[in-house]
Amino acid sequence: MLKRTLVTAAALVLGAGTAFAHVSLQVKEAPVGSSYRAIFQVPHGCEGKPTNVVRVQIPEGVIAVKPQPKAGWTLEKVRGAYAKSYDYYGTPTSEGVKEIVWSGGTLGDDEYDEFVLRVYLTKDLKAGDTLYFPVVQECPDGVAERWIELPAAGQSADDLELPAPGVKLLEATSGH
Repeated sequence: MLKRTLVTAAALVLGAGTAFAHVSLQVKEAPVGSSYRAIFQVPHGCEGKPTNVVRVQIPEGVIAVKPQPKAGWTLEKVRGAYAKSYDYYGTPTSEGVKEIVWSGGTLGDDEYDEFVLRVYLTKDLKAGDTLYFPVVQECPDGVAERWIELPAAGQSADDLELPAPGVKLLEATSGH
């Protein structure tokens, strides 16, 4: 009986923790100078309401952004100029997608979904750094979850209440 009570209590504690889970990236590391499949895991809606818009800001140094369409959602690619020109397999690239917006769908507060993009992590990015993709979940009645906090120097993203999802950048790999 005690064992079953402890298992039930542990399940309740773990379940409560996931209710506060934040948007995260499934693949947590990627080499610079390569393609990266960013899978944003959205674990819930907003305070009892469904999510109907997911916005992902593309950080500087990330180019060739190609979002994966989602059935039932409208896809918008917000384009703009980069701070500098980047080399994309020998082609100078000075503008591209700066934000992705999936809208019009419904992700219930008690549901989970993934939003996917393929990007190129330029060689200008620094191995050893963590690259952050701020994400905003918008819900009816102006409710929003803003996963946009970036850690200060020496601070861990684990110390933040609403951390932006991040990927640790690794040294470039050899080959194509």
